[in-house]
Amino acid sequence: MKIDWEALGSVFGVSLVATVALVGLFSLGVVMLSKQETASASGGGSGVLTRTGAYACFALCAVAVAYGIYLIVD
Repeated sequence: MKIDWEALGSVFGVSLVATVALVGLFSLGVVMLSKQETASASGGGSGVLTRTGAYACFALCAVAVAYGIYLIVD
């Protein structure tokens, strides 16, 4: 049995980048949502733009997870 180390390294690299990107995107959404709540509580406006950005981050995370599930099932 021979291990293809180049393919293994490639899968590891892509998985690492995808994981960091997905966690970063979700974290950005959480931060934007907390900033919107802070701005609303202090009377600094409605924060519609930050809420919309946070929901967009969460939607992109959901799309990435759905695509990953599609790749596994297909």
